[in-house]
Amino acid sequence: MSTTLQVWLLLAVGFAAANLPFLTERLLLVGPRLARKALGWRLLELLLLGTATVVLGQLIEAHIGQRQDQRWEFYVAAACLFVTFAFPGFVWRYLRRQAPPVTGTEPASR
Repeated sequence: MSTTLQVWLLLAVGFAAANLPFLTERLLLVGPRLARKALGWRLLELLLLGTATVVLGQLIEAHIGQRQDQRWEFYVAAACLFVTFAFPGFVWRYLRRQAPPVTGTEPASR
């Protein structure tokens, strides 16, 4: 597999992983389904999936043979990128307009 393809695949996995906490009500993605998962759980899942994505990137880098030690700046930039990737899921979960509940009667016209 080419290096470019591996990088694009890692970015796609990162994008999917960043949005997963906002698309499901399951606790830690595999646990019991909750009626409404709290934002704290979603942020914890985001942190865990971000860490898993960075580890996957390091494994790919080691497989290529160019593994380099990273300083704190790399991890801050990776966290910012991961949070940016999570924006569509956050908008879908918290900012989209909800349809009003359907009632059996229409309001009387005046």
